[in-house]
Amino acid sequence: MSAAGGRHVAIIGAGAIGVISAIELLRDGHRVTIIDPGTPGGEQAASYGNAGWLSSHSVIPPAEPGVWKKLPKFLMDPLGPLAIRWSYLPRALPWLARYLWSGWTEAKVEETARALRNLLRDAPLLHKALAAEAGLSALIEHQGLMHIYPSRADFEADKLAWGIRKRVGIEWLELSEDEMRQREPELHRRYKFGVLVEEAGRCRDPGAYVAGLARYAGELGAAFVSARATGLKLEGGRVKAVVTGDGEIACDAVVVAAGARSKPLCASIGDRLPLETERGYHVMIEDAGTGPRTPVMASDTKMVASRMNKGLRGAGQVEIAGLDAAPDWRRADILRDHLISMFPNLPKDLPPEKIRVWLGHRPSMPDGRPCIGHARASRDVVYAFGHGHVGLVSSARTGRLVAQLIAAREPEIPLGAFDPKRFL
Repeated sequence: MSAAGGRHVAIIGAGAIGVISAIELLRDGHRVTIIDPGTPGGEQAASYGNAGWLSSHSVIPPAEPGVWKKLPKFLMDPLGPLAIRWSYLPRALPWLARYLWSGWTEAKVEETARALRNLLRDAPLLHKALAAEAGLSALIEHQGLMHIYPSRADFEADKLAWGIRKRVGIEWLELSEDEMRQREPELHRRYKFGVLVEEAGRCRDPGAYVAGLARYAGELGAAFVSARATGLKLEGGRVKAVVTGDGEIACDAVVVAAGARSKPLCASIGDRLPLETERGYHVMIEDAGTGPRTPVMASDTKMVASRMNKGLRGAGQVEIAGLDAAPDWRRADILRDHLISMFPNLPKDLPPEKIRVWLGHRPSMPDGRPCIGHARASRDVVYAFGHGHVGLVSSARTGRLVAQLIAAREPEIPLGAFDPKRFL
């Protein structure tokens, strides 16, 4: 598939960003090798357990002004929506300090929101076109997403976030209790106010979507190598190979899209970047028979509930505990209980065989912005990781940006806010 003059690009990571980058690079006439020890779209992948939101309005970074006041609560409540394990705190402190500083003022939050808006704008449409091309149209829907609140006062308590969204060009419909009830008759009646963001969309099975895109990349000519990359080999500022546990893979350009495992790959060529994993959980109730018609984010449970192809999924939670800590499945139990409380038609005593739980690793930078740009040591190396809570939705545009960077074309959006060198 490589055209004359095309490069051999090794992509480290077969997640949503890796496989979409492969598709875009193959379109440009490059030869592509995707390196990953896992199966694309498998349960080990961050996108597998995604809530399925293609939320082009997810522009608010995790840290907001005043969040530092909640830090003791994060430490004392191991089962809260955001928790930090005591044992991991010493290693997490430098990242947490930058995380808190990034959201110290409203101006800082808005700066990040404007950058993320550029990255996420029209994302559902980009995914819809990509899915149609790959024969995966049934997995992408463009129907809007809903935020639900117990009262209008609870919505107004979020005025900072919604005010910034408005200033960066996001529009929404406000729904009264009656209007929300007509749209979501199975939702618990404690929810009395809704916000519908019509521009957003969803993916009905993120794991199947990534697996399908990987198959399509293979049909276009991508090669797959099942191995774990451990470093990059440079000579005179030029890429020579990716080093893996099974030997070296020669190439002349590299895309690092290994999600939460990207940090040591960057360090191997001198870039020490503050990447952390925000561990997220989900619970899936198979054949639930109830749930929202439109995926909903509940303000009181801090959880997304969505009907997926395989059942009703509740996804959320942030746990700072590192890559290697054992799961705390009590956190998934909380998500199950939230689903039961949100949808009264669910039985209180769900049979265990109908419940599936999952833990995954969101790759997160402390300022809420991914790293998209060239490595310091070589323009042959492009970084595309650290997307945090917007990995799936942003993957369609990120793949296009990767191809533009490899080809030294002008990127379709300004990339200054995402330049990895902002941390170096």
